[in-house]
Amino acid sequence: MQQILRPATFVRRYKRFFADARFPDGTEVTAHCPNTGTMKTLLDEGSPAWLRAADDPKRKLQESLVLLGVPGGVALVDTALPNAIVAEGIEAGALPSLTGYDTIRREVKVGSSRIDLLLSDATDGGPDCYIEVKNVTMASAHVPGRADFPDAVTERGRKHLGELGELVAAGHRAVQLFLLGRTDCASVGVADEIDPKYGETLREVVAAGVEVVVAQLAIDFLEDENVALTLRGECPVEL
Repeated sequence: MQQILRPATFVRRYKRFFADARFPDGTEVTAHCPNTGTMKTLLDEGSPAWLRAADDPKRKLQESLVLLGVPGGVALVDTALPNAIVAEGIEAGALPSLTGYDTIRREVKVGSSRIDLLLSDATDGGPDCYIEVKNVTMASAHVPGRADFPDAVTERGRKHLGELGELVAAGHRAVQLFLLGRTDCASVGVADEIDPKYGETLREVVAAGVEVVVAQLAIDFLEDENVALTLRGECPVEL
């Protein structure tokens, strides 16, 4: 996936969906912050930032915050993008554990909920594969070079894990996919100190057959403000 992103300097985030940034010419803008999380370990004033201009001239906020600089790398903060990035990566064969399917669908209704991705028509005749995607951007408080999930208590995240467990019990394949959304880390762990119930539920469903896959994000800055967001491959998870 490619995005046209303008470089800027991060000033602050507030009221959850607003972020102030300053362009190199000194112009300050208020951008939409498409991230409902706490963004813990990301919000350092003066860090590099990259913004995407809106296609709709009538939109109130004409810029959206997409990337933030972190020590030694860059983090993806636009949570509207991970599903598409992962889907493109699977189609490109970037994740060896998720190859062998002919069809990929997004936002598939399952019961009263929606699952992010569904892989079907397995070439070996195997079961369909349901995938829930989570973007991981919080630097671990305990292990250098690791990013941990979640960055806040997440009842919704626990609900998703339960739904994946139910799919496994029904004979399907189910995967909790963590997109490692910061380039200064090489593995993903669980933030038990933030949400111990999430960690407990994750380990329970894994023991029952839910798989965990970590996809590592690559962020490449090209010419003319083009930025490529792709998958580098799979990396370890520490449960």
